[in-house]
Amino acid sequence: MSIKMLFPILLLGLAVLTGLDSTAVAAVGQPEPWQLGLQDPVSPVAVQGHDFFILLTWLMTIVTVIVLLLLLYVLFRFSRKRNPTPSKTTHHTLLEIVWTVAPVLILLIIAIPSFRLLYFADRVEDADMTLKIIGKQWYWTYEYPDSGNFTFDSLMIDEETAVAEGKMRLLDVDNPVVLPVDTNIRLIMTSDDVIHNWAMPSLFIKLDAVPGRLNETWTRIPGEYAGTTFYGQCSELCGVNHAYMPISVKAVTMEEYEAWVATAQEKFASVDLPSSVSVASAE
Repeated sequence: MSIKMLFPILLLGLAVLTGLDSTAVAAVGQPEPWQLGLQDPVSPVAVQGHDFFILLTWLMTIVTVIVLLLLLYVLFRFSRKRNPTPSKTTHHTLLEIVWTVAPVLILLIIAIPSFRLLYFADRVEDADMTLKIIGKQWYWTYEYPDSGNFTFDSLMIDEETAVAEGKMRLLDVDNPVVLPVDTNIRLIMTSDDVIHNWAMPSLFIKLDAVPGRLNETWTRIPGEYAGTTFYGQCSELCGVNHAYMPISVKAVTMEEYEAWVATAQEKFASVDLPSSVSVASAE
């Protein structure tokens, strides 16, 4: 077997080994060069999602290894040299049962935790606050209906400024989302123009923002991550500047959040005001 044929198998095996300890290849809240595993899971949904990823990776590896061993056995056992007179057997009841039942069992093993994770991510019970996310070409608008109902736009910092200030190129924004830790947060998403996708890997969020429709999920950031900034990007091809609408979420303590809200209520426009007044206030 050639190296070219073995390479995907070796790569999958490496992904399994690194996936078991993604801290070696991924940082909290942001991607790392040569990253193979997922970013460190932070929210409760992310923890379950990471466990599901590990399960799938092991299943894929086991299936790949079994198929590889079967192929190697067939190449060795039924070569022309060792099997000059091929068998004309066309059916084998036991084999047909096995290769029918085995995939069904594998799908059941995948389906049960998959549905559990989907329902867990979709559940929004006793939310402490709500954040409304609106996708636009090509930036994000955020509304805080439970904290004064103010709104602001979040645009990517240009590359030269980001490099000069030591910030994350193509990921840092002028107005990041600020969220308190240890808080159940309802996330509502929609769009003003085309379909966007609000994706935040460390929180295991990847949800479409669809015009005329509200999609909903939730998250909770543990207190130990106060002061951490999480980065994401739009993950739905939405136009020529799709690559330039990043997401930045800053986790803070409740005291810091309340202080930020007091400042934000004065700095940003209110959703309750008419559009002309809101624009004037924002300027």
